[in-house]
Amino acid sequence: MKKWRIGAAIVLVLLLAYVAAGPFLTVNAIRAAVQAQNMPELSRHVDFPTLRGSLKLQLDDYLVRRAGPEVQSNAFGAIPLRIASGMAGGTVDAMVTPAGLAAMMNGRNVWQRASGGRPHADEGAPPTDPLEGASYRFESPSRFTATVLDDAGQPVVFVLTREGLDWKLSDVRLPLQTPGEADRIR
Repeated sequence: MKKWRIGAAIVLVLLLAYVAAGPFLTVNAIRAAVQAQNMPELSRHVDFPTLRGSLKLQLDDYLVRRAGPEVQSNAFGAIPLRIASGMAGGTVDAMVTPAGLAAMMNGRNVWQRASGGRPHADEGAPPTDPLEGASYRFESPSRFTATVLDDAGQPVVFVLTREGLDWKLSDVRLPLQTPGEADRIR
């Protein structure tokens, strides 16, 4: 009976260690897939439908806050707001693909390239580490974050959620702020 308890305790400790190491293993797998430009491997570690939904909500919220209360309350202002929201949603659908996510994590300005802007001079440079200098944190037993700073010093938070024993990227919290918000936050 005593051997059974010791065996069960060992299995439990190993399972807990695997669950605790899971997000770090996933972050490293995402990092390696982006650097190797291995889209099928990246796809295994990303929950694309959830990620698209989250980014659409963030952009919709940003557009509404940016429009201000005058446009929101005006019946004629709601029409352009809806059109802008639909266009933003379409852009998210087009960009949140394995290739688009890899390009974004590589530091390439995907949004500028999609709109026909000139690519950066370092376009042919080898991929960089997308999570270099990230700070990691468990928010709960099923939620883990990796936070990096963008070029403007604003935090971009990559959220991983646990599905069983697997971890997947399910959200990217973008630093979308309206002009006056940045001053109020600081």
